[in-house]
Amino acid sequence: MFLYIRDYKSTDETGWIQCRVLAFLDTAYFDNVLTKKEQYENLAVELVAIENNQVVGLIDIECEIQAGTICSKKENNLGGMVWHIAVHPDFRRTGIAYQLLCEAENRVKKLGVNYLEAWTRDDDWVNNWYLKNSFEPKTSYLHVFLESSKEIQKTLNSSVKDLHPVQAIAHYTGTEREKLMSEYKRVHECICYQKELLK
Repeated sequence: MFLYIRDYKSTDETGWIQCRVLAFLDTAYFDNVLTKKEQYENLAVELVAIENNQVVGLIDIECEIQAGTICSKKENNLGGMVWHIAVHPDFRRTGIAYQLLCEAENRVKKLGVNYLEAWTRDDDWVNNWYLKNSFEPKTSYLHVFLESSKEIQKTLNSSVKDLHPVQAIAHYTGTEREKLMSEYKRVHECICYQKELLK
């Protein structure tokens, strides 16, 4: 396999979207589909892994220029938010995500970033990857999907006449997680990871 990592270009957008969609299909983020690549307000490191003119991996990290504006505030340290990291399913377990992370870390350090932050849901293999790559879990909350009419009716009320919610996503930050997980069909823990970047 001849693989190289380079900066994302606008002409990569279709391949970027396809890679991300396919990479997320067998994860807890299976329905988090984008139709356009995000643009960032701040400096960002946006890399793609290319094999045979195909985008087979990607990473996007948006960098803070003021502490606490994107990432969880951490003293006066500048953070970099890992908004997207994905590897095409046909190219998994070949070290692509690790190579993307290493290259991105080198670049964000030059921009003054001291640590990375990433949020992910409760797929064991994804969480294990973060742990293996020196990220530490810091906090978490629940993503609660309201998908059935029963779940919607007991949770939401519309103040708009003739407007009836049929689907919603809620964040639960309380302490009665077990109770909530037993009452709703689809609930995911959303976990915050951070990684210190050594100079």
